[in-house]
Amino acid sequence: MFGFKSKPKDPGTSAESAEQSADKPGLIARLRAQLNRGDSWLTYDLANLLPGGRIDDNVLDELETRLITADVGVETTERILAGLRKKVARKELADLNALIKALRASLLDVLGDCAQPLVIEGSAAPFAILVVGVNGAGKTTTIGKLARQMKLHGLKVMLAAGDTFRAAAVEQLQIWGERNAVPVIAQATGADPAAVVFDAMQAAKARGTGVLIADTAGRLHTQTNLMDELRKVKRVMNRVDGTAPHEILLVLDASQGQNALQQARLFHEALGVTGIALTKLDGTAKGGIVFAIASELKLPIRYIGIGESADDFAEFEAEAFVDAVLKRNDSH
Repeated sequence: MFGFKSKPKDPGTSAESAEQSADKPGLIARLRAQLNRGDSWLTYDLANLLPGGRIDDNVLDELETRLITADVGVETTERILAGLRKKVARKELADLNALIKALRASLLDVLGDCAQPLVIEGSAAPFAILVVGVNGAGKTTTIGKLARQMKLHGLKVMLAAGDTFRAAAVEQLQIWGERNAVPVIAQATGADPAAVVFDAMQAAKARGTGVLIADTAGRLHTQTNLMDELRKVKRVMNRVDGTAPHEILLVLDASQGQNALQQARLFHEALGVTGIALTKLDGTAKGGIVFAIASELKLPIRYIGIGESADDFAEFEAEAFVDAVLKRNDSH
């Protein structure tokens, strides 16, 4: 099996790009800045709400409002606050630092074991990843970044242009393929997506490819037809390899808030999603949807993305994410 635990050195990185990378803040530091755009949206100014330094129901009500307006959702917010309310009733939270420490523990409890890296099983040939999600969520870009990571880890990768509805999607995937020196199996616009993926599965087997990543269409105005089409693609992959697809990766636009949660429900019900990649965390000032997804769906969150560049994409780490939300650094 193969998992992504650390980023290897890119042998093709020039001295100039290496210097630029060294000057660029780490992904979590950039995530912290994007989520908060100042001080922590969740804990900012709470000290001013503490009468005589005491933690009371007013402070918890303010936290509740901030969580709900950050797309955490009512049920998940109540779960986060339940333990805090008990601690306040027992007078266990003496000051703001104690509250934030308890809040951090509550947030981590919600995320639970959802931070699970994608593990590539070496016995699968190829390890087939079916990437799904609505148009505009960032599927094709995510595929390109994922292919780059896998190639840097020494895996032989192939892409399948299964979004035949949009010509631009095929072209975009081919650009990523050229950029990463990864072959792309494609057909004409309007071709049967299942046929494209079938050809790609066969080609990947014939060439001894380690990983096949298949793009798919994401138009939701014909929702029933779309899900039927995706189920067909899944069946075709399974015919070629009885264990495929080995991963059904749902790409969600985090800035869509509760809409993203509803999309996740629909795709999971139709296909049985096995992992989630959350994109565009730079496009939302909060990121609370991460907690809603973890709490309500309990699906593995594989990756997060905060921008367009390849360096703006990484495995999801629960503690680092919570600390970014709370605007904590390593010294805290």
